[in-house]
Amino acid sequence: MELWDAYDSKFNKIDNLTLVREKDKIPNGVYHLVCDIGVRHVDGSYLIMQRSTNKTFGGMWEFTSGGSALKGESPIECAKRELFEETGIVCNELVEIGRDICEERHSIYVEFLCVTGQDKNNIILQEGETQDYKWVSKEELLSLKEDKLVTKRMQKFLKELN
Repeated sequence: MELWDAYDSKFNKIDNLTLVREKDKIPNGVYHLVCDIGVRHVDGSYLIMQRSTNKTFGGMWEFTSGGSALKGESPIECAKRELFEETGIVCNELVEIGRDICEERHSIYVEFLCVTGQDKNNIILQEGETQDYKWVSKEELLSLKEDKLVTKRMQKFLKELN
């Protein structure tokens, strides 16, 4: 059973309310925290991961690693954990690049960027989550069409990055 902290739309934790993943219907005006992490290599290329075929949007590419924060986890702790679980990358210098609320999913997304010098061939795929990866240029990433890329949310933040 996965437990989540509850937040209001201003990113304040709601005391005495714990959400249970896939059990509780999240009330209107209540959100759970989700962290997404985009990875840029020091050479300027970006990591994209292909979702496992058994997942929703299976076979599509995504620019981010990420997932829901567990109860008691800060956004940075969640981001570091999810990044390591899904890629094997340890990054202590994550930079928050944006926040976004998704009303229909009752989610507050905190978007991070990790810049790494890790060997590009040492990405570790998480079984059941991802099945492939590749490094692409910023231009290639921004040009991916909606039928290839799971979410466009991160692209708006990416456009603002140097």
